[in-house]
Amino acid sequence: MLSALLSRRSAVTFRAAQPMTLPRVVPSMARGLASSSEPYDVVVIGGGPGGYVAAIKAGQLGLRTACIEKRGSLGGTCLNVGCIPSKAMLNNSHKYHDTLHDLKKRGIEVKDVSLNLPTMLKAKDKAVTALTKGVEGLLKKNKVDYVKGMGSFASPTTVDVELLDGGKTQIEGKNIIIATGSEVTPFPGVEIDEERIVSSTGALSLKEVPKKMIVIGGGVIGLEMGSVWSRLGAEVTVVEFQDAIGGPGVDGEVGKAFKKTLEKQGLKFQLGTKVSSVERHGDSVTLKAEGKSDGKGLELEADVVLVSIGRRPVTKGLNLEAIGVELDNKGRVVVDDEYNTTCKGVKCIGDATFGPMLAHKAEEEGIAAVEMIKTGYGHVNYDVIPSVVYTYPEVAWVGKNEEQLKEEGVEYKIGKFPFMANSRAKTNDEPEGFVKFIVEKESDRILGVHIMGPNAGEMIAEACLAMEYSASAEDVGRTCHAHPTLSEAFKEAALASYDKPINF
Repeated sequence: MLSALLSRRSAVTFRAAQPMTLPRVVPSMARGLASSSEPYDVVVIGGGPGGYVAAIKAGQLGLRTACIEKRGSLGGTCLNVGCIPSKAMLNNSHKYHDTLHDLKKRGIEVKDVSLNLPTMLKAKDKAVTALTKGVEGLLKKNKVDYVKGMGSFASPTTVDVELLDGGKTQIEGKNIIIATGSEVTPFPGVEIDEERIVSSTGALSLKEVPKKMIVIGGGVIGLEMGSVWSRLGAEVTVVEFQDAIGGPGVDGEVGKAFKKTLEKQGLKFQLGTKVSSVERHGDSVTLKAEGKSDGKGLELEADVVLVSIGRRPVTKGLNLEAIGVELDNKGRVVVDDEYNTTCKGVKCIGDATFGPMLAHKAEEEGIAAVEMIKTGYGHVNYDVIPSVVYTYPEVAWVGKNEEQLKEEGVEYKIGKFPFMANSRAKTNDEPEGFVKFIVEKESDRILGVHIMGPNAGEMIAEACLAMEYSASAEDVGRTCHAHPTLSEAFKEAALASYDKPINF
């Protein structure tokens, strides 16, 4: 059971729950919900990727389950204002950009191309609505009671719920899972109005394409949203405190190549730069900053400023202090290697606790936590959690990068293969990027894979599967890959790490 986590987190001291009489469910409870005489086996607070997946799995395992969600639509940030709508905008803005700049050289003549932004936004909203309704259908299919409201702890086994349609209720559960996710981290002294100074939520619904846009933060979200509006015609400048883009985990070599590619697409970067103030003046915004190392002042003007400096756990309003659930110094719920909090019977998964804030990580934890409740065993391999930046080209990685391995003193070998030498990429005129294997020098075991190129987000799954089974690079290199496919670059990079590639 998640033994790898034991070395990453300090031991947890549990507090015994005080005996108490469980309150009855008030009459306003929706029909079909459990009464005080029959508490739920599992109550999940939060209907995002971690929460709704946990609820579905619990239903599939025959556990009587309720899922409480305050938003009024399931899917959490990811489905409503994050992963899904941003991918809709990335896909459609890419098609628009290709139509303007790429199709002609492919022999496709298109005249009078214009952007209909309201229609593009409607397409995004249509995808979101369809998927949220789909999740609701999955809960119903698996006999999970869906409760729309804000939950907070009354006791270790009882949750008070402020119902969205008015009234209050209480829900009892033998096991309760906190899956409340995360929210945008505010920038001190900067007021987000979602019009001119926006978060990622506001950036998904701008009413017009800004002439100039500043993105504060060169991480995944900032780069993705910056790419969207750059393709649609905005002049985009990314201001980043660190000296590299992409955020933690991005291999240094990949990050440098990625930056050059985005610059060729028109994005500008101010790295190693500390933002001191952001002020709105009517329909324009002024950003002031200074160099992190030299203190040199910088002033930029824009129509829109996107604040994208990260996310923080959502725990406010849960009344965690009443049941003795501890938080760490970053506001994350403290858990052990079975997702148990410091209150017996209460678990926590996803963005509200440790680890990368990724939807798929939360999903895996949701399944593992429920399986632990049912069987006593669950599994998540934290060394094999992939990350993807859905720009063009995409950047994806799993496992360790070179900088991390050097710091750890691990001896390794590198195998690389460029997409410019891959027949499918060449045929598609998509030669940007490469596949990079990092393998243990002595054993040839794959330690990390980093990809920049077309469909990198799909290709990284093969690396995850190989690493999950502790495959060697030779295992991949000796596996037949279809021709002509982009995945052949994956095989060739594996070959390059222990022998020689065939086509380069």
